[in-house]
Amino acid sequence: MEFLDGLSFGLGVALQPTNIGFCFIGALLGTLIGVLPGVGPVATIALLLPITFGLPATSAIIMLAGIYYGAQYGGSTTAILIRLPGETSAVVTTLDGYAMSQQGRGGAALATAALGSFFAGTVATVFIAVAAPALTTIALSFSSAEYFALMVLGLIASVVLAHGSVAKAIAMIFVGLAMGLVGTDINSGELRFAFDVQELSDGIGFVPVVLGLFGVSEVIRNLETTDWRTPKITGISRLWLTKEDFRRAGPAAVRGTVLGSLLGVLPGGGAALSAFAAYGLEKKLSREPERFGKGAIEGVASPESANNAAAQTSFIPLLTLGLPTNAVMALMVGALIIQGIQPGPLMIERQPDLFWGLVASMWLGNLMLLVINLPLVGIWVRLLKVPYDLLYPAILVFSAIGVYSINNNVFDIYATIVFGFLGYLLLKLECEPVPLVLGFVLGPLMEEHLRRAMLLSRGDPMVFVERPISLGLLAVAALLLVAIVLPAFRKRRQEMFQE
Repeated sequence: MEFLDGLSFGLGVALQPTNIGFCFIGALLGTLIGVLPGVGPVATIALLLPITFGLPATSAIIMLAGIYYGAQYGGSTTAILIRLPGETSAVVTTLDGYAMSQQGRGGAALATAALGSFFAGTVATVFIAVAAPALTTIALSFSSAEYFALMVLGLIASVVLAHGSVAKAIAMIFVGLAMGLVGTDINSGELRFAFDVQELSDGIGFVPVVLGLFGVSEVIRNLETTDWRTPKITGISRLWLTKEDFRRAGPAAVRGTVLGSLLGVLPGGGAALSAFAAYGLEKKLSREPERFGKGAIEGVASPESANNAAAQTSFIPLLTLGLPTNAVMALMVGALIIQGIQPGPLMIERQPDLFWGLVASMWLGNLMLLVINLPLVGIWVRLLKVPYDLLYPAILVFSAIGVYSINNNVFDIYATIVFGFLGYLLLKLECEPVPLVLGFVLGPLMEEHLRRAMLLSRGDPMVFVERPISLGLLAVAALLLVAIVLPAFRKRRQEMFQE
């Protein structure tokens, strides 16, 4: 079978000493930033993008991927022990995980999160290996019209699946699209929307945007609080489960894995949505819903499995279609472009070592994370005692160094500061920056495919509805737009993110 041959080849790539080392570094860093609240994988990956320029492409992407799914593991540790989620996707875990910890069953909760995540990661790896080649075959038949329609659908779907105001999410997409048009027009050579600033002739830098919106803004936001508390850890018992725990947690982990694997592929889905949806599903299916929020082990197993599965399957649209589904995948696009690689359906053929090596490394990384998280839980908890007033200045210093090292241009540092304050303003206005980043990344690609499609059709816009696949994608996008304005749908959408 093709996917077994691919996994075998990828395992050979992933087991190379260099790649094993970077996989371990990624998993370790992911756990670390998952444990430390206020850091997050987006800011960390943005900070490390300049470093990846000097690394082999496969090793760099393996490390960045390890940071992303490793953060899902680490976020559960503090969520369970001190009710402080290190990652957004771990918010749901605090409900029953912390309750278990207070009942003296913190060890069982930690084991449930780790084992559920490992199971989900293993299944998601196989799912990627099976689904990605099939989706790539379909994508190879796409023309510019289909790609444009697909990106329109992706942006609209990200609005539907994002939490918060629909109007604000749409506004953020348009802001991102406008930012993506800044710079020199490829066709005419004219400078657009640069306001005579020569540094903007090549467009707004990707790294300053994401590092400012997600890194610097988060530091500013955290400086508002004076709650530099030293956590009091209670309830760490033996790190294993009873037979009854396995009986309850096993089916919940399977359901969470399936749901997370599917939602992770959707634009705007990602780990957080999957965790919320999985918790809601378990509560509805349970014969004793009143147990949830009071230490139900299913309330830990299902969301933790779902968020890890979604974190991995979100790579499928990126690797097969070149379509980022969330902020981390947008960063991955930047990392691939830095390496001179265009993500899309030709990756399997042109960079098989990168594609299959990355897929196989996910299973290897999940195995490493299982070892890292359970035995070393005491070390991760001690890291919470690092004073944040020392941690955040260090983040800012390394951010400035990383941004400057890309082009050796001070303007990039100023741009990062500007976007940092913009990100802080968006947080205050309750505007999600993720749709903005997706629009910023997809904007130039949408313009390119739109112009190419119009050129090939000699200016006939009917090309987008005459081709069946393009028509189908636009029809789905239109249906989603209609659904957004329906009160019942909007109410249901809000309920997905409620506890």
